[in-house]
Amino acid sequence: MNLYQLYYFRTLAKLEHYTHAAAQLCLTQPSLSHAISSLEDELGAVLFEKKGRNVVLTKYGRLFLPYVENALAELEQGTKKIKELSTDAQCAINIGFIYTLSSHFIPDLISGFAAKNEENSKIQFSLHEGTTQNECTADLIIRLKNEKLDLVFASLIPKDPDVEFIPICEQKLVAILPLDSPLAKLDQVDLKDTGPYPLIHYSGKPGLKQEINRQYEKVNMIPKVCCEVEDETSMAGLVAAKMGIAIVPESPTFHNFKVKVLPIGNPDYKRIIYLGYMKNRQQAFPVRRFINYVKENFQEFQAQTM
Repeated sequence: MNLYQLYYFRTLAKLEHYTHAAAQLCLTQPSLSHAISSLEDELGAVLFEKKGRNVVLTKYGRLFLPYVENALAELEQGTKKIKELSTDAQCAINIGFIYTLSSHFIPDLISGFAAKNEENSKIQFSLHEGTTQNECTADLIIRLKNEKLDLVFASLIPKDPDVEFIPICEQKLVAILPLDSPLAKLDQVDLKDTGPYPLIHYSGKPGLKQEINRQYEKVNMIPKVCCEVEDETSMAGLVAAKMGIAIVPESPTFHNFKVKVLPIGNPDYKRIIYLGYMKNRQQAFPVRRFINYVKENFQEFQAQTM
């Protein structure tokens, strides 16, 4: 039994005439007759009987028809859905990313993609933000491999032969300072010079907190933590209120506050952000478009890091 036989059976049951059914199916009448006979032989039952110049379903044919119609309807619905998902903008792209990219990088990337053309603007996104750094990356990769995510943006990449990682940009740590701080007069900050100043640190995000502590260790210092808060926006507000300084990933958000933002000259710190996706997975059309957009817009950085 094959799919064509089921289509032939359904058409003949509807038209009740071999010549008419063969014409609609673009078959010769002998070919249709042979297909139906083969189906009847496999089922061990006669499905049609002659009635004048026409044919009608036997009791076995009437019993079999609803099953065939349901099966073909489900198959046609599934085919339609797969085509929509693989070629249409209705397919949402599931993106996972580390939390330090949520304030501007991911929104800017998506808005730039949507603004490129009308077809891109119709594509939808489902966003999944990680909560910690090391644990977040591992969790993102697990969800990527389990097909819950289409793409990930992460900084610490595990050695995984199934995942393609492409460097796309570098995220730096910066110091945010009160405007009247003596350090604010400098062009860049040496972390060891921040020793006298109280540090506003992270209360959550243990991965990033540990990373900042490691930078202090490189200059043989233990920071004088005055308070801990959850996010960079709260940190910037406290710095503007002259509660202390903060060491955070670079973000345009800080320019909305009355603070000075300076790069850190020592120790040298580089954190590369990677786009990750499964190497051998057949990606839906919108996902392929977005991957190509990211590659094209960061190809200069990719060339520098290769």
